[in-house]
Amino acid sequence: MDRRIFLLSSSAAALAQSPSARITLGLIGSGGRGRRVMTEFLRDPDLKVHAVCDVYEPNLERGLSAAGGGAKAYRNYKQLLDDKDIDAVLIATPEHWHHRMTLDAMAAGKDVYVEKPLCHTPEEGRELVAAQRGSDRIVQVGMQRRSYNLYHEARDMRRAGRLGAVRMSRTYWLNSRTEPRRAQFTGPIDWEQWLGPAPQAPKDPLRFFNWRSIADYSGGIVQDQGAHIYDSIHMIMDAGYPVAVNASALRPRVEGMDQPESVVVAAEYPEDFMAVFTINYNAMTYDRRADQLNAYDGSLARMDIGREFLRVYDRESPDRAAFAKEQPGGFNQATIDHAMNFLECVRTRNVPNAPIEKGFQAALILQLANISIREGRKVGWNDETLSVV
Repeated sequence: MDRRIFLLSSSAAALAQSPSARITLGLIGSGGRGRRVMTEFLRDPDLKVHAVCDVYEPNLERGLSAAGGGAKAYRNYKQLLDDKDIDAVLIATPEHWHHRMTLDAMAAGKDVYVEKPLCHTPEEGRELVAAQRGSDRIVQVGMQRRSYNLYHEARDMRRAGRLGAVRMSRTYWLNSRTEPRRAQFTGPIDWEQWLGPAPQAPKDPLRFFNWRSIADYSGGIVQDQGAHIYDSIHMIMDAGYPVAVNASALRPRVEGMDQPESVVVAAEYPEDFMAVFTINYNAMTYDRRADQLNAYDGSLARMDIGREFLRVYDRESPDRAAFAKEQPGGFNQATIDHAMNFLECVRTRNVPNAPIEKGFQAALILQLANISIREGRKVGWNDETLSVV
């Protein structure tokens, strides 16, 4: 037995030092979020950032600096994907590019970590799910609550029946955005390449620096933040695709932007519950740990979970938490754990914590919400054909 343990340990040590344990990464989109997540990847001593790609020269330079030296510079993502020395890519571009880049990366044989939301439309999501099912590539969507132990604990409590029957979850996300970001270009940009699949538009820093609030490039702040919220609801409730979504919104109030900042979304699920999400970016600014709350209304207890806390209130004593856990810094750690989970799955070929279908399910709720707002109706979903009803 001792000899067997020694041989197994020796094999594990050899694997850790073998070329298969080393991963070379390419970063596509080296803005602030791309650099932040890449920095978390670099915590792995066996990871090397081999290349950085961006169409905006100042971001490219910052990305190369953050990569720690020795990384190649690319200004066209397809050239980066052609680089045979790259094992995996991190895609952190504006939303309207996620679909095409993820498809091209899988076709090029790369594993993919793509920031949320996964896609811009239901049709894009359906194509991505089908492509990944026909591929052997690992795809992780950047929804870090799936790697957050606090949310795992909440899911386990709900599964164990601690809350009783949960028929509704209520969530909010409050922040302040009353003025557009008015930065100017400080270096060259390949504007046509940045537009990519989006409609033609004149070169404009207002569009570039505020793309999350413009429909050509984003599903709006409701999709950008709501993908996180609905994904955590899906995980805690063990839910998948919705039955229908209904939404309402006020008109956009930020000058030059066409996506609303104040939206209410109600999603209905075949598991016989509904999830209501309220986002208001015309609110006062809250402390970051309190800018969002998720409440699960059960027949036996209510569970509240935020960025850094988890509390349960029993029916018999609703004003006093029967269970309370504070986890300062836990949300930042979840981002690290999510990146490490992806790298582990690149090595082991296991399914990652946030696979592509989960990413689509989360983004889909908000895409249906935007259709509901535009058309003024409840929008149904057929989970067999993956199509809008």
